[in-house]
Amino acid sequence: MYRQTLSELSDALVQKRISSVELTQHFIDRINIHNPVLNSFITVTVDAAMEQARAADAKRARDETTPLTGIPMAHKDIFCTSDIRTSCGSKMLDNFIAPYDATVVEQLNNAGMVILGKTNMDEFAMGSSNETSYYGVVTNPWKDNHVPGGSSGGSAAAVAAGLIPMATGTDTGGSIRQPAALCGITGLKPTYGLVSRYGMIAFASSLDQGGPMTRSAEDAALVLNHMAGFDPRDSTSVEQPAIDYTDNLDNDLDGLKVGLPKQYFNESLDSEVAVVIDNAIRELEKLGATISDIELPNAHLSIPAYYVIAPAECSSNLSRYDGVRFGYRCDKPRDLLDLYCRTRAEGFGREVKRRIMIGTYALSAGYYDAYYLKAQQIRRLLQQDFKNAFTDVDVIVGPTTPDVAFSIGERTEDPVSMYLSDIFTVSVNLAGLPAMSIPAGFKNGLPVGLQLIGNYFQESRLLNIAHRFQTITDWHRRIPEAFQ
Repeated sequence: MYRQTLSELSDALVQKRISSVELTQHFIDRINIHNPVLNSFITVTVDAAMEQARAADAKRARDETTPLTGIPMAHKDIFCTSDIRTSCGSKMLDNFIAPYDATVVEQLNNAGMVILGKTNMDEFAMGSSNETSYYGVVTNPWKDNHVPGGSSGGSAAAVAAGLIPMATGTDTGGSIRQPAALCGITGLKPTYGLVSRYGMIAFASSLDQGGPMTRSAEDAALVLNHMAGFDPRDSTSVEQPAIDYTDNLDNDLDGLKVGLPKQYFNESLDSEVAVVIDNAIRELEKLGATISDIELPNAHLSIPAYYVIAPAECSSNLSRYDGVRFGYRCDKPRDLLDLYCRTRAEGFGREVKRRIMIGTYALSAGYYDAYYLKAQQIRRLLQQDFKNAFTDVDVIVGPTTPDVAFSIGERTEDPVSMYLSDIFTVSVNLAGLPAMSIPAGFKNGLPVGLQLIGNYFQESRLLNIAHRFQTITDWHRRIPEAFQ
């Protein structure tokens, strides 16, 4: 069953070839066997999952179902879950149990999905390799001495290894798409505001966006149907007409205009990865797409702009972790200042402290105009670049990452090299656009991801393109040998 997509599992449940209880037990068994190697889960909720599975079977008996009822899944440990620990991969929140569910959790619960647990992640979503987690490194299921990407690396690894058919992720600068690419799965980052951020612990509020991590584009469409929607509790939520993202999956691609940014095909892109991407583009041509080169002239400024704006917002968001109200508290503080200083020094990891310091510096008197204001001006230029590009093309296509997964420990002492892993993804978040990564091939046994970028609220078109690509390729069907 672990090889099957959400739609296939849904059909098996409808046809009563398997029950939700049996399906849930199947994935619990796989987690018990394989998670000690992957370290993809922080928390596994066996008893609660079996209770949800029994409830799902009862709903099916009463014919009160959605296509997702009774199918197991997992949440990235950044989404608040009532009665289940939400750690954000940090010592700071190791003992935190939220009193409510995030909107995304609530909506997928209402769809009848079964929560098997919370997946590992870079601490407070800050990282590109899942090496900053308080709970240890997540390994890549294709090569266990390589990283799975981050910050949603636990979700990506669990889906790729067949420990779970679907997981949620969040994307601040590529944290759904980059690990999806490095683990060989499908990851969708929706338009900013399409999916509620209520109950999603904030890293950088103007950039964070939740989305699905699945095997296929069809699966992503099924999940997005339940994740998307206006939420009055989220001030950044956008009110859009409800649509069924599965409706247009099979539309043909005749006349589709695909733009290839020259800035994504330069010396920063590995030559073997470039060949894989070129082959994928040829497949799109076979499906009827026309290809043309485009310019994103300010793309080279996306990394420096992002690494001013994101740390600035994180320094503000993380100021709430002070040892007073919730989370970790240092032992026997001498006074209030000592409580603040030691709690934060002991509760946060190295990368989080680095970004807080960078952000605080960028926002400080005398430097705000030189750094933060300038970064926001660059952000506007990047948005304009994409706006100009979409007057000529329907979708922008290129690599998700400059290379395949790197070795564990290879970049931990070189933060700049680590940050450059996101060179093709961060501009999408700065512009607030939708984008997704789909498996496109391999280099030396490690997956390569193809990135599709759409105009605002064009998720349906992206899913259509990805689905048609996946009807003529089988990269998304591949499972690492060690987990078969």
